[in-house]
Amino acid sequence: MFEIRVHGRGGQGVVTAAEMLSVAAFQEGRHAQAFPSFGSERTGAPVVSFCRIDSLPIRLREPVQRPHAVIIADPTVLGQVDVLGGLREDGYLLVNSGRGFAELGLAEVAARLPQGHAALVPATALALEHVGRAVPNAGLLGGFAAMTGLMSLAAVRQAIEERFPPRIAAGNITAAQVAFDQVRIQIGQLSGASHA
Repeated sequence: MFEIRVHGRGGQGVVTAAEMLSVAAFQEGRHAQAFPSFGSERTGAPVVSFCRIDSLPIRLREPVQRPHAVIIADPTVLGQVDVLGGLREDGYLLVNSGRGFAELGLAEVAARLPQGHAALVPATALALEHVGRAVPNAGLLGGFAAMTGLMSLAAVRQAIEERFPPRIAAGNITAAQVAFDQVRIQIGQLSGASHA
């Protein structure tokens, strides 16, 4: 079973991101579940959502304590919530930011993870450019698919098309594609550097 935790703030599509991850996994013939956990149900409050993906039916219903992947939709939660708590040593870290890991105070964590398991993607900027709203979830899904290989970009596209009406889906699909490409390049540069 592959377990994912998504951290962000209310209004950023954190719950929708986990739901679309589960739909994308389902598109590829796997079992999946997604559910949120709210502290305070207001816009801007820290929110966490969870997604599990497996080849077998999933009976577990508790919050994800030892995630294989952590997606951070808003790096401002870093000082407020233990977003990295329980992240596995071979886990994945995807952060919505145009800044570097050092600037975010995550350089040590990123260096500790296996090569290609930590990536940054400016998902909010991509959403503003392609969707017209600061909702980073589609870009994060594209980046997640590129980084983990857990699902195809086509499955992410289908999940977006199922969730949004065509006009809104189109911009989200573009944001997901650009994020996918950016993360692939980022990971490719990392692996190229290790062979130099």
